[in-house]
Amino acid sequence: MSMCATASWTREEPLAGTAATAITWLLLEQPGPWGPQALTGSRLDPVLGDALESAARGTGVRVALIRRPGRPAADAADRPRRVYLAHTRPGHSWLRELRVRDPRQLLALDFPRLGAGEHDGTGDPYHGDPLALVCTNGRRDRCCALLGRPLAAELAAGGGVSAWEITHIGGHRFAPTLLMLPHGYAYGRASAPLVKEVATALREGRVVTRHCRGRSVWDRPGQAAELAVRELTGEEDPDALTVEAGGTQGAAAAVTVRHTDGRRWAVTVDQAADGPALPASCGAAPQPQSRMTVTAVRPLP
Repeated sequence: MSMCATASWTREEPLAGTAATAITWLLLEQPGPWGPQALTGSRLDPVLGDALESAARGTGVRVALIRRPGRPAADAADRPRRVYLAHTRPGHSWLRELRVRDPRQLLALDFPRLGAGEHDGTGDPYHGDPLALVCTNGRRDRCCALLGRPLAAELAAGGGVSAWEITHIGGHRFAPTLLMLPHGYAYGRASAPLVKEVATALREGRVVTRHCRGRSVWDRPGQAAELAVRELTGEEDPDALTVEAGGTQGAAAAVTVRHTDGRRWAVTVDQAADGPALPASCGAAPQPQSRMTVTAVRPLP
């Protein structure tokens, strides 16, 4: 099945509720090629990659590798590595940067505290353009290379963002996919004009919901519920809405979304895989894909 045919299958598939889940991101610069499992299949010491994955497990921290678009400099591996730490919870989000000569230094981080939103002064506050992290891991999925790399290169040439390539963030079939920091909103079927629009909005304290997959801090039903309330109310402030733990109603999730002004909404999100079979990635066999469908949004007293 060709890449173009695969993409056409997913053109109408809803994007809401498909973002990778992470409360805090740890992004390590690693130039050079990446394998399908990049943390243990790149020029990074695989023992270190496995140790970082183990340290992050269950803490809410997600570790990914990043690199600048284009060919790496000949001495790139000998330079200090850029590291970004980003916490994405509304009202408490932050983005910090540091450089390390030896990535093993990262094992000294307190991963549970990072997941809880405490950086303990690690690194320095980041004050640059929004980070646009485009998935380009072609060894994991060829669509990410065929569609993601040209987008990353175009953004690096002048997109009003700090453009990076990133390893797996899920949703290959929605390529090009990207993560925007500091707030952690993910986007699919992206283009350079869309990313520039998103970056401009972020600098102005606004969220663009077009092509948005969700905010990584929430689980998939929470992502869909938050975006549904934004669509209903027109709310653009990234810190205005929080998702509260809900229960289940049969096969559906009951999610409560709260506004900082006190308003609340009860959102019902159906989780089903009864649509047409779709490939999870380019070249994969079609199979049922779980999707989040908001069926009701009800204001609460």
